[in-house]
Amino acid sequence: MTIDGAGLPEFARKAINLASAGLGARPVLATDEFFAPLERMLQDCPAVFHAGVYDDHGKWMDGWETRRRRDLGHDHAIVALATTGRIAGFDVDTAHFTGNYPSACAIDACLAPEGPNDTTVWTELLGMNLLGPSAHHFFPAQGEGVWSHVRLRIYPDGGIARLRVYGTPELDLDGIGDEPVDLASSLLGGRIVTFSNGHYGHQRLLAPGRGINMGDGWETRRRREPGNDWIIVKLAARTSIERIVVDTAHFKGNYPDACSVQAADIGEAECTVDAAITASSLYWREVLARQKLSADSIHDYGGSMIEDIGLATHVRLNIYPDGGVSRLRVFGRIARAGTP
Repeated sequence: MTIDGAGLPEFARKAINLASAGLGARPVLATDEFFAPLERMLQDCPAVFHAGVYDDHGKWMDGWETRRRRDLGHDHAIVALATTGRIAGFDVDTAHFTGNYPSACAIDACLAPEGPNDTTVWTELLGMNLLGPSAHHFFPAQGEGVWSHVRLRIYPDGGIARLRVYGTPELDLDGIGDEPVDLASSLLGGRIVTFSNGHYGHQRLLAPGRGINMGDGWETRRRREPGNDWIIVKLAARTSIERIVVDTAHFKGNYPDACSVQAADIGEAECTVDAAITASSLYWREVLARQKLSADSIHDYGGSMIEDIGLATHVRLNIYPDGGVSRLRVFGRIARAGTP
């Protein structure tokens, strides 16, 4: 398992959390939720611990926690993924569960767009693995396929703070057809590759919907040196860019003064080194020339404002000099096989 300088395995850096509640993942079933509900396990924010906080069932915990079993069984939970996709690996996070974490876990998956039932066939993607207290447990997935749901089995009981299912959304080419779609969207497979700074967060820049507050987007620290901030996005598919939307929702005293967008076709290979992408991005062609931005507004750029540079797989959003952007949308038609 490859680990980068930030401590994340490669599959976590190169994929999307398909079990993100913020993207639309939802709890379906849990054998028990006595101490803490399943929905907490899908939250995007890191788990927190509140000393001395109790509810009617006992200590308040940020995650999913079952009662102590007194039989020979084990607990499990079923989660509907945000979108159908291929799974690369998992993070079973037991943050703050120190004396009440499960001894082990296993994970299965199924393809049941209408929801699993008693006849659903489940495929094991992770065999039984030991868990430890208050730690991330990264496991690569062991099977191939396209999946809509996962089933987390815990042995025998206990609490899981967060479950993250890293993977790639499966593009429905027939359903999309030849219509322009937002290929930067996380739900289609767009993902952030790297950025100059993300001091106040960056994960939600490509999420669906408008931001709900100033913490729901990408925001850099205040720049005190020459230059500007930037973020690079890998699009879900090769496209000829037709329209770009930059939304500064909720950013009022800290929105960027201006923005521009560069783009390039650097292929689909996932093994492309991030540092090489960053270096080459300095020379990518400009698809949107520098534009003034305003506070708490949707900025929609299309038509003659978009430079035709041919096909692109990646875009670089430049902001001048720093600040916050809630959402980035990049619309285009998917280039089909054989398109030069």
